Amino acid sequence: MKICEIFRSIQGEGKTIGFPTLFIRTTGCNLQCSWCDTMYAMEGGRELSVGDIRELAEDEEHICVTGGEPMLQKDCPELLEVLANDGKKVVLETNGSVDLSKVPSSDRIIISMDIKCPSSGMQDRMLFDNIGLLREKDQLKFILADYADMSYAIEVMEKYAPVCECIFSPVGGHGP
Repeated sequence: MKICEIFRSIQGEGKTIGFPTLFIRTTGCNLQCSWCDTMYAMEGGRELSVGDIRELAEDEEHICVTGGEPMLQKDCPELLEVLANDGKKVVLETNGSVDLSKVPSSDRIIISMDIKCPSSGMQDRMLFDNIGLLREKDQLKFILADYADMSYAIEVMEKYAPVCECIFSPVGGHGP
């Protein structure tokens, strides 16, 4: 897998907010959101095997696999399964534009899926069928820059009726 960085921090959003977490950031993304805060993850990084990552995560309880877009890495489903089978609590942060049907089914894996709103410039790239794959334990995240984004998020929630929690987060660097 192509890994941009691995670091420890406190989870800052969603269902696992506040937990000490090992973040595994993959390299590469298929979107270019207008307000992306991780452009540095588009290129570079280093190759690590699932086994290498497993060793680095050995003493961790909470893991967040993020990006870029982790599901572009062919070994991502295997990594998620290995970490979950090792007893880790794993959050997969995904941008909502890649098929999630290969994410292993596990009570230990939470899918945190974005829906890109109009301010991102990427709203036409979403795979709305992914919403039907989400379960109660998962979360659907809308990043909002303005009222148009909030209206869009509400329309999506009404149309697709997700069974999981929906989270509204502000775009970083913008006013409330």
